[in-house]
Amino acid sequence: MAAATKTPPGADPKQLERTGTVREIGSQAVWSLSSCKPGFGVDQLRDDNLETYWQSDGSQPHLVNIQFRRKTTVKMLCIYADYKSDESYTPSKISVRVGNNFHNLQEIRQLEMVEPSGWIHIPLLDLVNNPIRTFMIQIAVLANHQNGRDTHMRQIKVYTPVEESSIGKFPRCTTVDFMMYRTIR
Repeated sequence: MAAATKTPPGADPKQLERTGTVREIGSQAVWSLSSCKPGFGVDQLRDDNLETYWQSDGSQPHLVNIQFRRKTTVKMLCIYADYKSDESYTPSKISVRVGNNFHNLQEIRQLEMVEPSGWIHIPLLDLVNNPIRTFMIQIAVLANHQNGRDTHMRQIKVYTPVEESSIGKFPRCTTVDFMMYRTIR
């Protein structure tokens, strides 16, 4: 698969999942977008295919809203961007905001990206380096390369840390076959 070679070695978030230290929780959230072209929405943003993407259709800032049903611990966001494929549609400045709802979002990270190609890892940590706890995450695209109007985002992943067992420490399982047996059901 040609798209996989665009990601630098070690940067693929699937590798982090295989270590057993984080778990992807995007499927537990309700996703919404400020705008999208027909056929280029949330489904493409979450389909695990680096060739598909969300394309905005409106004025900036372009927003991705991720809402959880309960307060959730979030350690990291991973965004896949590809300047070579998307050119002026590629985000150059993004803001990450968290809060309980749309009315009390606070910016916790702002990133400048220069011609990104691959996965961008965005740690979401509080002042003492603990993962944040939140009901909502908002990713705002504030600017694109070459002053582009609409934006492309190919994938977004949301990760929570895997907690140690309260019964005792079990060795971390690193293969798919053993991962399903690491918790007591």
